[in-house]
Amino acid sequence: MIEFEEYKAKLSNKKPELLELRAALDLDRDENQIEELEEKSAQPGFWDDLENSQKVLQRIKNLKDKRDAYQKLYSQWEDLHTICELAIEAGDDSMLAELEAGYGEFEKSMELMRLDTLLTGQYDASNAYLSFHAGAGGTEAQDWAEMLYRMYTRWAERHGFTYKLLDYLEGDEAGMKSAEILIEGENAFGYLKSEMGIHRLVRISPFDASGRRHTSFAAVEVMPEITDDLKHIEIRDEDLKIDTYRSGGAGGQHVNKTESAIRITHIPSGIVVACQNERSQHQNREVAMRMLKSKLLEIKEREHLDKIEDIKGEQKKIEWGSQIRSYVFMPYTLAKDHRTGFENGNIGAVMDGDLDGFINAYLKASATGVWATK
Repeated sequence: MIEFEEYKAKLSNKKPELLELRAALDLDRDENQIEELEEKSAQPGFWDDLENSQKVLQRIKNLKDKRDAYQKLYSQWEDLHTICELAIEAGDDSMLAELEAGYGEFEKSMELMRLDTLLTGQYDASNAYLSFHAGAGGTEAQDWAEMLYRMYTRWAERHGFTYKLLDYLEGDEAGMKSAEILIEGENAFGYLKSEMGIHRLVRISPFDASGRRHTSFAAVEVMPEITDDLKHIEIRDEDLKIDTYRSGGAGGQHVNKTESAIRITHIPSGIVVACQNERSQHQNREVAMRMLKSKLLEIKEREHLDKIEDIKGEQKKIEWGSQIRSYVFMPYTLAKDHRTGFENGNIGAVMDGDLDGFINAYLKASATGVWATK
């Protein structure tokens, strides 16, 4: 029964860590906030402002999900501890396989919850805008951009997040030239901020009849959806170039029938946003302006600028030497992050949205300041 004794000792050592985790998550504060928000939702007139009431209800749900996740983790610990004690008392080793599997799940869940304590940035709890842009290389790069789009939407689905397609520009022969989506869920930006940068693909191109190996690049831009601070941002009309166009790609009945899609260029910074998903040009313009203000505010905060006007239009080229991660399909399979050194040889799983290892490594490196040697 020595194995059960060892597991019991390991579980006993985890108890203080569990209590420290609860304190770090500040669950007592969350309980108070849940109570306050539920009282607010019961007040007369709560539903008069539908947009605000939905935000309140979503916040309540997010707080309860966080609380319930910790309670589930603590229950896992209690159940495993009970298995050890029962097995030791009865001299029964038949539950060893169950204990081993359960302990592995417990450690994994605890590690994921620890990462939530690293999400302390101003906008980490926000939803996230993701923009995809194909690099030079025509069809091959456009196909790669669409593969990344699929990878991140699969990641969102794995985590119970929802995503909304805002804009989509099809490629010339395959894939896409660009796209913009909104991923909605607690801490979406906190997790996905690690994915901002150039992504490099190495593979035998399916579009090359000679079967040669190609290297392609695509850019992923990640910005938080900011709501509370946007009313303080004023953008001069003369700094905007606004184009209308017909929607393309998935978009329902309005696709290619009216010029309801909106593209806004912020001339001083060169930032471009677009939206074609809403039912009217007015709604698309509202969403696009919210995206633009969110991007400008996040850049201002990240670069410690005094005002929006200080943002300059310096954009990184989507090319060799600036990539944050490489995905190799041939002659071996490997996805490697060049900032943290984290690797995953199961390229199929990665492309199906298995990105938690990369995200976790980035969050830990950000917290400790320890990055891979260039």
